[in-house]
Amino acid sequence: MSVQQESIDSLIEQPGLFKQLKLSDWLWALVVIAGTAYALMHYHVNMDVYEVGILAMTAPAIIAQGWYWKAFQPYSIAVALLSLLGIWLYDGNYASAESVFGLKYLVSSQSAVMWMSALFVMATVTYFAGLFTNNTFTLKTASAMTWVALVMGLVGLMVRWYESYLIDPEFGHIPVSNLYEVFILFCLITGLMYLYYEGRHNNRSLGGFVLLVISAAVAFLLWYSFDREAHKILPLVPALKSYWMKIHVPANFVGYGAFAIAAMVSIAYLIKERGMRLKPQGFAATRLPSLEMMDEINYKAIALGFAFFTIATILGAMWAAEAWGGYWSWDPKETWALIVWLNYAAWLHLRFSKGWRGVPMAWWAIVGLFITLFAFLGVNMFLSGLHSYGEL
Repeated sequence: MSVQQESIDSLIEQPGLFKQLKLSDWLWALVVIAGTAYALMHYHVNMDVYEVGILAMTAPAIIAQGWYWKAFQPYSIAVALLSLLGIWLYDGNYASAESVFGLKYLVSSQSAVMWMSALFVMATVTYFAGLFTNNTFTLKTASAMTWVALVMGLVGLMVRWYESYLIDPEFGHIPVSNLYEVFILFCLITGLMYLYYEGRHNNRSLGGFVLLVISAAVAFLLWYSFDREAHKILPLVPALKSYWMKIHVPANFVGYGAFAIAAMVSIAYLIKERGMRLKPQGFAATRLPSLEMMDEINYKAIALGFAFFTIATILGAMWAAEAWGGYWSWDPKETWALIVWLNYAAWLHLRFSKGWRGVPMAWWAIVGLFITLFAFLGVNMFLSGLHSYGEL
């Protein structure tokens, strides 16, 4: 029997998703539904129809995510419990952030983000230490640090959301409105996607490479916070007071995070490929995952990122039509978003139609990250236009 036929037979024999669910999975679904119902009952007066729709669609998506990726369940529960702890400790008084021990050193937004930053940097070093020493325990420790960093980062965003309303109900907004907030979002999305691939392939040797780009984002975040005091919560500019922001920005950053993962995995791919040619029994050739695995991760990350970036671009055009009266104005941000889209569209086209793989595609993914970085950050630094409210 051929390998292909065996694979088909195994897929046929596998039980359906619902038959694979355990009691814990159904309890997870009940917890999410209960939380959604509580939010609707207590806060629906402060929500417009679009926000109610987003909440209603988010609940089944979170349930499905927890069913498909079991590790997402304890992660979400930890974030929810710590976020609720932060809200409870504030007790409706923003000044508590400086006087309550648990807020000042643990779950205020700024404290949680500092924990996230420190843990990401420590995890990066620990991943590389585990890779160089070939120590499984060290690599597992790095994974645990990354999980805790991701918990603290999302807690920081959730509590920051609450803090914005404590300062002034008119200030209240979802924390994806400025570079400080979206850099945290980038760290979280990139880290979560990496851990999914890590668990999927049961291999931790790429962790240091991926966390390097997260640590670079953390370095920018810290500079931006301490030098520019970007962590301060300010009212939104009029252009950002829109429900489109709640869906456009997160979709964009799924794309950015996926493209970052593809680039960092491509660096590992090139190191492995060169090591296999020059020293087949050396460190790079034996410690890093197979070229086939890295090529697969590279392709899946870019395909996922391209899908979400496409959705984000369409949403952005719809937002522009509402805010500025036209879907497209060749603003520098829009133009560079199109360049990013065309770059990865070409990458996927050549992968599908010509079967391109290996070294050329790895280099292309790395160059693609620099194009994406300029579209995201460089445009804000060096160009101006309708998106000038995002300048550094």
